[in-house]
Amino acid sequence: MTSPLRILALAGAMTLGLAACRNQQEQQAPPPPEVGVIEAKPQTLPLQRELVGRLSPFRSADVRARVSGVLLKRVYEEGSSVKEGQALFQIDPAPLRASLASAEAALASARATHANAKATAERARTLAPQNYVSRSDLDNAEAAERSSAAAVQQAQAAVTSARINLGYANVTAPIAGLAGKQQVTEGALVGQNEATLLTTIDQIDPLYVNFSMTADELSGLRAAQDKGAVALAGDGKTTVQVNLPDGTPYAHEGTLDFSATTVDPATGAVSLRAQLPNPEHILLPGSFVSFKANLGQRNNAFLVPQQAVQRDAQGGYALVVGKDGNVVRKDLVLDGQQGGNWLVSAGLEAGDQVIASGLQKVKPGEPAKPMPWQPAAAKPAAVPAQPQQD
Repeated sequence: MTSPLRILALAGAMTLGLAACRNQQEQQAPPPPEVGVIEAKPQTLPLQRELVGRLSPFRSADVRARVSGVLLKRVYEEGSSVKEGQALFQIDPAPLRASLASAEAALASARATHANAKATAERARTLAPQNYVSRSDLDNAEAAERSSAAAVQQAQAAVTSARINLGYANVTAPIAGLAGKQQVTEGALVGQNEATLLTTIDQIDPLYVNFSMTADELSGLRAAQDKGAVALAGDGKTTVQVNLPDGTPYAHEGTLDFSATTVDPATGAVSLRAQLPNPEHILLPGSFVSFKANLGQRNNAFLVPQQAVQRDAQGGYALVVGKDGNVVRKDLVLDGQQGGNWLVSAGLEAGDQVIASGLQKVKPGEPAKPMPWQPAAAKPAAVPAQPQQD
């Protein structure tokens, strides 16, 4: 039989052996990997959307012939700026002057007839009390006086109409703006049974930017405003920043001035319009432009470096070092980019240690040692070697 002392000795030896193995394993286990982290801090950020719109004139007017006649000449330069009331075309005024002279002659005749009728009526009214004129003759004289007075008014209206038509022989600009191409050549008969289009004038300072947003997106923004996540700008405060074709920002900001109250059933979108200054006439109507719309501000949003955000089938996510030192995955709601960072509207909490570097070293559930993240510094440009002097 084994003595109690020998059993105790064997047990002690086994305990020492296990402790030695445990110490060896602890010495062989690597320390948690170091990762660069940033602290998630909620911010108030601009609520922006990248959109595309089409430019249209602030005002556009068709210049048409309002009287019939032969077009004599064009008196403006096509494509030039014109002022309101400036002469653009000349229609042959000779037939119109003849019509005016005829109307004036008819007026003179009507006035003479009225004068004679008035004198006859006055004479009849004077003789009627002495019964030198019958009541019937008096009534006829006064009726002729009234008819001749009406004929004078009718003739005066005809003269006014003829004078207006003569004025229409000089076709003027109804608005100020850029006059377009001539649509009818000299010598053509215009205004015959229709108001012939001669040219078009577009006012391009300012311009309109017409665009649309989906009804679902607008509803989402209004719902977020009700929850306090965003604060939408009021009327006249929503601005747009247009980009030129080369990508540079346009010098002038526009302002939203119209929002439709109904949804287009064909597209499911709501039409919006902004007014954009164009004093240099750099932008032209009909062209498409990309722009950034500042719709208000976003509350409690986070900016996360692009390299800290990963994607999989479930969407965007980030790895965070928890308070226990272990890595935790957090799914994010991304709402665009801003200045090289992802804008996160949901998924993070204030104080989260978001891993921005060393992501390949860790996995969710494993420990990690957080260190302040240092963005990679730009490498200096290489200095070309100088040729050796002989």
